Amino acid sequence: MKLFSKWIDRRLASYQRELIETHYREVDNMYRQIRGWRHDYRNHIQTMKAYAAAGDWEAIRTYLDLLDKDLTTVDTVIKTGNAMTDAILNSKISLARARGIQVTADAHIPVKLKTSEIDLCCILGNLFDNAIDASMQLPEAQRLIRVYMDMKNTQLYISFTNFTAGKKLRKTGGIFPTTKGEGHGFGLVRIDAIVERLDGYISRNSEDGAFTTEILLPQV
Repeated sequence: MKLFSKWIDRRLASYQRELIETHYREVDNMYRQIRGWRHDYRNHIQTMKAYAAAGDWEAIRTYLDLLDKDLTTVDTVIKTGNAMTDAILNSKISLARARGIQVTADAHIPVKLKTSEIDLCCILGNLFDNAIDASMQLPEAQRLIRVYMDMKNTQLYISFTNFTAGKKLRKTGGIFPTTKGEGHGFGLVRIDAIVERLDGYISRNSEDGAFTTEILLPQV
């Protein structure tokens, strides 16, 4: 039994390292895009000045529309007040939208968190990855992820909802099974382990057409 427990611990530790490395690569890629856009900023201004000098206002309007569309792909869409949360949420939102998934997010963290950045990274990353994977099973027009985060008194409240293929998921052995194949269920295990260690609360609910995970993490 001890050997099996150690094997599970090693698998979880390995999974956590891989998850964090993946998140940081996604965050780094997002900021590379932002830096690239800023680098081109002067060229964009010079181009529009040339159109203005020629009196080509239609060209300016078209160019501004193109810049606006380009900027939305790299702009920081969420500013929660917590740098790590901003990085993870924005990188995942960018990833989801690149896959044709609409994301609505309302996240506010007005205080410094007691929860470590690594724990927060694992929780948010896994929740988002699970929601993205489930959304990819739907037609693009039906893909939607809703994220809500805020303080409820002294606890951080996290809620993720994604639409499903119209089927109510059934629990097996008291838990909802993963749909991502062998080895991927460690994400759910990791979330549960972190929440338990932090004396938090987690609830998963599957209703027809939607799957919601709610988490409360004490911050005192």
